[in-house]
Amino acid sequence: MVVYAGQGDARRSMALLWRAGQERGEPRPGPKPGLSVDVIVDAAIEVADAEGMAALSMRKVGERLGRTGMALYTYVPSKGELVDLMYDQAMAELPAEYDLSGGWRPAVTAWAEQTRAFYLRHPWILQVSQARPVLGPNEFAALETLVGVLRATGLRPPRVRGVVALLYDFVRGAARTVAESRQAPSETGVSDEEWWRARSSLLEEVAPGFAERYPMARWVESEDDWPGEDIPYLEHRVRETFLAGLEVILDGVEAAVRDAAPR
Repeated sequence: MVVYAGQGDARRSMALLWRAGQERGEPRPGPKPGLSVDVIVDAAIEVADAEGMAALSMRKVGERLGRTGMALYTYVPSKGELVDLMYDQAMAELPAEYDLSGGWRPAVTAWAEQTRAFYLRHPWILQVSQARPVLGPNEFAALETLVGVLRATGLRPPRVRGVVALLYDFVRGAARTVAESRQAPSETGVSDEEWWRARSSLLEEVAPGFAERYPMARWVESEDDWPGEDIPYLEHRVRETFLAGLEVILDGVEAAVRDAAPR
């Protein structure tokens, strides 16, 4: 499921995102808990965190707040605007700055790990397409933070833009794999362990000489430092792959920095 941002009226959506002409976060008094844009968006994020993007509706959010879905439309005109607001409001969780005293590389590593953890706390965000950004204040603040770290490399803006795009694609992709792995057992009724055991045990039966036919696949799996049963094997493998891939990307950035340095 892919959700595209900016499906509501452009002027109305942007005014809500930036709270143009509105007081931020103050619920209106009344016999029931007061409503505001922020209260509604927080409730919508709770629904999406608990049940996924497919379950999100104005009715569900209203029920969580003890209201009807219709009562929300005074504050948020449609689900299109609601998704934009949810995405941007969630982005406020990301750190606003990173310590650069140890250099840009540890800071980018911390950014990547914390951003991956953020996506896994809110896996529905991975369904919001990056093809059309939300253009909200917290989305810009997150970009500002990462660019601020990468500016310390000394690379020129075009190179930094490329690194930003690469890092976001890499971290989102790594988080998506974990999120889908966590969702698969409830969606299919089969655990990851059961799924892999059933199929891997059949390879030699249905594909005799598999290891000889695919020696590179065998080689790349020949070394493993899994610490044991305390950590789920697949979670361990995905994390190790993430860290190894990030290291290669940052090695490439360091090479670019060296190439750009005055000789």
